[in-house]
Amino acid sequence: MRILIVEDEQHLAEALAQILRKNHYSVDAVHDGSSGLDYARSGIYDLILLDIMMPEMDGISVLKELRKGGDSTPVILLTAKGEVDDKIAGLDHGADDYVAKPFSTGELLARIRAALRRKGEVVPEGALKFGDIELNTSNLKLSAGGKEIKLNLKESELLELLILRKQAVTSKEQIIEKLWGFDSEAEHNNVEVYVSFLRKKLTFLDSSVRIGTIRGLGYVLEGNA
Repeated sequence: MRILIVEDEQHLAEALAQILRKNHYSVDAVHDGSSGLDYARSGIYDLILLDIMMPEMDGISVLKELRKGGDSTPVILLTAKGEVDDKIAGLDHGADDYVAKPFSTGELLARIRAALRRKGEVVPEGALKFGDIELNTSNLKLSAGGKEIKLNLKESELLELLILRKQAVTSKEQIIEKLWGFDSEAEHNNVEVYVSFLRKKLTFLDSSVRIGTIRGLGYVLEGNA
């Protein structure tokens, strides 16, 4: 899952990014409303954390523009405690939820999971299963048939993406955007390297699951889901 943080307080944005990465979300952070709108319009994010009070363009204006353009990405507003009018305006213009500053880490993570569930996404809480494999997203361990192997973070993120795509073909461009971000310098060979790593680990586990290549289109998990 990829989350965009739009927050002008840079120390708070970085703290939020660290918390989310620790919980295995991919994160981008920007510090003004105009940049936030540009990033959000890329369409690669599963959820947006959007501060209301920001320079250049406030959060409510960003939200209005997104919803006017038909963007239904879940948005959680970051509001100042007691700013009831801001909360009402945000919800009226299409926000999915809000959290008032200061907030607890547990509350924020719970609200993120709830917003993603309402969107219809599968939100992993521990393990994802496909065929005979089980991916534990908390400790990055992949297991099958009683054998287990440790993945690195990018391998885990890639396998999670393929599992959540439910046997739909996933292009290299989609993988780059989800794992590295749309403005990254990652190239197709970066994807190929991690696909190769994963294939070797699936072979080590003697799994029946395979990562198939659809020439000219991308990759798909093969096996009994």
